[in-house]
Amino acid sequence: MPELVSAFNQFTEAAFSDGEIPQKYKQLMGLCISIYSQNEHCMIYHTKGCLDQGCTEQEIMESIGVAAAIGGGAVMSQAATIVRDSIDQLKQQRH
Repeated sequence: MPELVSAFNQFTEAAFSDGEIPQKYKQLMGLCISIYSQNEHCMIYHTKGCLDQGCTEQEIMESIGVAAAIGGGAVMSQAATIVRDSIDQLKQQRH
């Protein structure tokens, strides 16, 4: 099992590395997919990734709007709580 986890981590690192699409936008995509799939752990992880890559709160919220346009009310309720709380907590940790 450790080999599988290691291989998966290498895969995700490669997927999120800079390429034709910058890391910032890959993190926004990851966040939207996490919200759409209602994966709370990944929502928090990619919210941090977005902030680490220099995304503004407005960019994050606008991306959530795109996810909500696809996923409807379930997406909006997840985003309104988990992502907002994550942003607030991460901002407090940085100060």
